[in-house]
Amino acid sequence: MQKTHSPSLLTVPDSSGYYGPYGGRFAPESLMEALLQLEVEYNKALQDPRFKEELEELLKNYAGRPTPLYYAKRLSSILGEVKVYLKREDLLHTGAHKINNTLGQVLLARRMGKKRIVAETGAGQHGVATATACALFGLECRIYMGEVDMERQALNVTRMKMLGAEVVAVKVGQRTLKEAINEAMRDWVTHIRTTHYVLGSALGPHPYPMIVRNFQKVIGEECREQFLRQEGRLPDVAIACVGGGSNAIGFFYGFLSDPQVQLVGVEAGGKGEKLGDHAARFASGRLGILHGTKTFVLQDDDGQIALTHSVSAGLDYPAVGPEHAFLRDHSRALYTKVSDEEALEGFFLLSKTEGILPALESAHAVAYCMKICRQLPKGSIVAVNLSGRGDKDVSQVASLQQKAF
Repeated sequence: MQKTHSPSLLTVPDSSGYYGPYGGRFAPESLMEALLQLEVEYNKALQDPRFKEELEELLKNYAGRPTPLYYAKRLSSILGEVKVYLKREDLLHTGAHKINNTLGQVLLARRMGKKRIVAETGAGQHGVATATACALFGLECRIYMGEVDMERQALNVTRMKMLGAEVVAVKVGQRTLKEAINEAMRDWVTHIRTTHYVLGSALGPHPYPMIVRNFQKVIGEECREQFLRQEGRLPDVAIACVGGGSNAIGFFYGFLSDPQVQLVGVEAGGKGEKLGDHAARFASGRLGILHGTKTFVLQDDDGQIALTHSVSAGLDYPAVGPEHAFLRDHSRALYTKVSDEEALEGFFLLSKTEGILPALESAHAVAYCMKICRQLPKGSIVAVNLSGRGDKDVSQVASLQQKAF
């Protein structure tokens, strides 16, 4: 089921920010100085024990790490003779894995003397986590969010404002995550001397995919240790949803040296196969450049960025992080998709069997787990990264339930 992988998987990116043919730093000259400064400061921080100690203290005593590895006993019994474990990132402060990255990046911003932060958000969780970190350190914060996403994630908009952030509605294009990133980058260019852009996923120009992965790899490293302690062995399958890919790459990274662990990334299959009805980049995308990185991008025949759709605001981005493309090329990770309807089934099954409301993003991973468990040998162990909780999605799911059920 799993091909042998090269040790080089642990050494990417190269000095130019490439993961094989993917990645790089495709940015205007006006951003190059800031990107290079960020790379230099990040590398200095890695050598500074005070930085590491402060981040670890914040992750432990403020964010709530380590998160539990929870054996979902009732869910397991329903799905077959397997054991399903949930890595509970939903229990972190602010409700998702995003706080791992925002605390790290805001510490970097402080080291660089930047007192103003801009960020983008789709589902709102990165926006909330950024606003939280800015409130903690007393920094000015502006969050860009697509108008469509603001409507379906109204709770998180309110949370960001309560935390002191300015939330700017993006009213152009599809009015979702892609356009929010566009506006955040425009703002950053305009205020480059005073502002740091806290990019929320493992995408964008180098060094962002590397930095975000490294701040998120605590998920997989913890999970690996917890499995060895609780089960005496590693899982057979590790599943995570993939939008830009930050929770998945952080989860996967802890298992890259363990070829017996099948890594599975789940994209948004949306409502159909037609371009514009889904956000499955590996199913319909092709090589392109978006927001400063070369990777798989959903495009039309003229090379224009395609519209996307997902029931989940956090998964409808038209490109995928470059390291995921690299892992796919090396057959180290399998990438698949589930539909909106299947994701909703996953949402309700986990809610009613374990008393856990998953974020709609995470529900995609749960849905794929539902698909494969009965196909696995008796005694198999499956790990699902529960990247966020579903409080933010309650109104949307209630509306969808009324229509669909």
